Amino acid sequence: MRTLVVGDIHAGVKALQQVLEKAGVKQDDLLIFLGDYVDGWSEAVETVAYLIELQEKHACVFLRGNHDDLCYRWLETGEHNPLWLANGGQATIDSYEKAGKEIKEAHIPFYKALRNYHLDEKNRLYLHAGFTNLKGVDHEYFSKTFYWDRTLWELALSLDPSIPRDSIYYPKRLLHYSEIFIGHTPLSKIGKSVPYRAANVWNIDTAAAYKGPLTVLDADTKEFWQSDPVCSFYPGENGRN
Repeated sequence: MRTLVVGDIHAGVKALQQVLEKAGVKQDDLLIFLGDYVDGWSEAVETVAYLIELQEKHACVFLRGNHDDLCYRWLETGEHNPLWLANGGQATIDSYEKAGKEIKEAHIPFYKALRNYHLDEKNRLYLHAGFTNLKGVDHEYFSKTFYWDRTLWELALSLDPSIPRDSIYYPKRLLHYSEIFIGHTPLSKIGKSVPYRAANVWNIDTAAAYKGPLTVLDADTKEFWQSDPVCSFYPGENGRN
C-alpha cells in the first residue's frame, strides 16, 4: 500500500483527476489530502462532490485547510468574512449558489468531518499548516493553528542544517515526528515548483491556486506526480492570481 499525499487543490478538480491518473492510484493506496479543497477556481462544488465519491472507493484522509474552515462557516451560518471573499471565497460562493441549497446542505457533513491532523504508524505527521506547541500536536492550545500557522514552515526554512538533532539549540517542535507533511504556503514564494523539504518538513503546496500544478507525493519513496498548471484547465479565470 502506498501513502499518497495530495497538495492544496483550490477547486481545481480537473487537475486533481489528471494527477491521480498520472499517479496510477490503486485500490489499496491511502490518499491523504492536506486541505484547501475550495477557494480559487470555479469548481468548488464539483471538487467536493468528487472527493465525497472518491472516499467510497478508496481509503482517504481529509485534513482541514483554512479555506475549508472559512467555507464551512459560511455554509453553516451564512457568515461573510471579507478576508475570505478577497482570497478566493467569492468563487466558492458563486459555485455553491449556482448548485443550490440542497447541494450546500449535502456537503456540510464533509466539511464538518475534516480532521486537523493525521499521525501514521511510521510517526509521520500530516496537517495543513503547522503547530506551535513545543510538546507536539497533542498539546496544541488553539485548533486553528493546525490550519493557519506559517511559523513551522518558516522555522524549517531558516534552520541551520549544520545544527545536529541532539543539540540543545535544535527546535523541539521538529523532534517529535520522523517527517511532517504540509501545504498552506505556496512554494512559489521561494521560487520552487516541486515538493521541497526543509529540515524534516515536506511542503507540497505547488501553487495550484495560482499558476502552478497540483502535486501528489509518495510519502515513502518521495516520487511525485504533477498536473498541468491548474490555470490551464480554467481559461478566462483568475484563480487567486
